[in-house]
Amino acid sequence: MGNRRQFLQASMLATAGAILPQGVAAPKTSGARVVSTWDFGVGANAAAWPVLARGGSALDAVEAGARWAEADLCNATVGRCGNPDRDGVLTLDASIMDGDGRCGAVAALEDIAHPVSVARAVMEKTPHVMLVGQGAQQFAVAQGFEKTPLLTEQARRAWREWLKTSRYEPQINAERQARPGDKTNHDTLGILARDAQGRLAGACTTSGMAWKLHGRVGDSPIVGAGLYVDNEVGAATASGVGEEMIRNAASFLVVELMRQGRSPMEACREAIDRVVRKRPEASKRMQVCFLAMNKDGEAGAFALHKGFVYAMHDASPGPHDRLHDAASVYRTEQT
Repeated sequence: MGNRRQFLQASMLATAGAILPQGVAAPKTSGARVVSTWDFGVGANAAAWPVLARGGSALDAVEAGARWAEADLCNATVGRCGNPDRDGVLTLDASIMDGDGRCGAVAALEDIAHPVSVARAVMEKTPHVMLVGQGAQQFAVAQGFEKTPLLTEQARRAWREWLKTSRYEPQINAERQARPGDKTNHDTLGILARDAQGRLAGACTTSGMAWKLHGRVGDSPIVGAGLYVDNEVGAATASGVGEEMIRNAASFLVVELMRQGRSPMEACREAIDRVVRKRPEASKRMQVCFLAMNKDGEAGAFALHKGFVYAMHDASPGPHDRLHDAASVYRTEQT
């Protein structure tokens, strides 16, 4: 991965708006930007960017990026290739939110390929915010989503191998060890976008922790925990061990810290500090990551342990698909 990264600062200046002659229209991509968690965020951003490039909405862009992760990416932590729970059942969670406060989510959804689009349907076609389990599936089918088995043979084999010990002890995550909450077990696609009109939106999609208790739901579909968006301030998404995000209303916290004047990177760092202060011993054994963007398009990230990367795509000169290392609190291995 290192050969394809640019090691830049974890917090970047917003793209400066060009001063145009009177009567000349601004380009459709002016001020547009999309950022996503982890290295597979590059693919998600590539799917989202055409929407922004033609002047489309941030909401459409994040849905497009999340749909790519759910269908085209084959990753043990997101979408159709996700690892199942301890009963061998693959369940999917997703949320979507725009900067005006509209939001929708689904949790513990089975056999529907695009939970993020079902979440958007919940937002736009019901008076509710979240549907779960069989009710979510029933709604999806009624909306025209196809019900199809998603568990892959590879994931089924991994589950059978896990059954030999049936141990649910997520080990510590860095690049050489598997901490709970890293990209091996587990991680989420969190994606945030700003369109040329200055509107913000975000989405999360995940298959949840591998071998979790059946019915376990993490932070990704919970508005304020795994995702929060406010056009007046900015947007944030979280990745890692979802229980910690829920305990701290973490993404909402990051946005509120930006409201108080912190930069995106500073807000992410302060939210990490909050997690560590509350559970210092547990913090040594799990990963918690935040990615944020303010209303001007400035992005920043921070993680509890090293190893978290995020991708960014915009119209600035140079390579459009850029992978960045996030700063971390623990810079050395913890034992």
